[in-house]
Amino acid sequence: MNYSILLPIHVAAGALAIILGGVALSVRKGGTIHRRSGMLFVYAMIVMGITASTLEILRGGAVTNLVSALLSVYFVGTAVTTVRPATRWTRAINIAALIVAIGLAFFTVLGGVKTISAPGLSPGGVPFRTIGMMSFILVSVLSLAAIGDIRIMRKGMPQGGARLARHLWRMCFALFIAAGSFFSIRERVAKILPEPITTGPMRALPILLIFAAMFYWLWRVRSRRPLSVVIRGDSTAPPGLGDTPRLRSILGWWRNKLGSINALKTPQDDPEDKRASKQRIA
Repeated sequence: MNYSILLPIHVAAGALAIILGGVALSVRKGGTIHRRSGMLFVYAMIVMGITASTLEILRGGAVTNLVSALLSVYFVGTAVTTVRPATRWTRAINIAALIVAIGLAFFTVLGGVKTISAPGLSPGGVPFRTIGMMSFILVSVLSLAAIGDIRIMRKGMPQGGARLARHLWRMCFALFIAAGSFFSIRERVAKILPEPITTGPMRALPILLIFAAMFYWLWRVRSRRPLSVVIRGDSTAPPGLGDTPRLRSILGWWRNKLGSINALKTPQDDPEDKRASKQRIA
């Protein structure tokens, strides 16, 4: 496709991803708004990642930018499979994602070694040394993600809080990639936002908020007992029980109903009691 066609699509998808990711991170978890904004965020991130990687190939950009684009697709993909029931397709996606993660880690190391000692700036205005340092940070995160994928291949998907934590941090890191690629370059921010927001501290604030929200929710998830999570679309879950309040409501209704039925039943006489009564009468 033409560069001039892909660039507006990439920019629009990136802007939508940042907005939708912020909404999903802010609203009540598990609610309708959270689920819908989260899935739209996934779609926007996939479009952004594919168009970004294609643009980098067309213009011969840095390997790190190409890796970051594909990395965003990897993280949202594995975050979605985490909260989906285990099927043949989710297992295939997880295997493919593990292969992608290993390949991305390899190319990221190569790119980091090449750029960390290079002078000058990249076409985006970022120093090559900074890109090199970011490459090794990405490798560390990728290694942790790949270890988690291998553990799932061996032991299956974790349950309860651990499952939610895996979904949460991968979604948040994908949002960090989208927000970081925009707010890290002042010229990009200045084209859209007013002058006071183009300063370094103001551009760093959204990134800090993303990580603050991520660590807060990770603490909320990890500090509790293992949660009873009803995964959407899980064939083992009762139909229609999408959230805990509704489940409690239905169970309470059935409990009251059964209690009323039991109260109406007359207790049956025990045969032993009947025999003893006859003996007393005789």
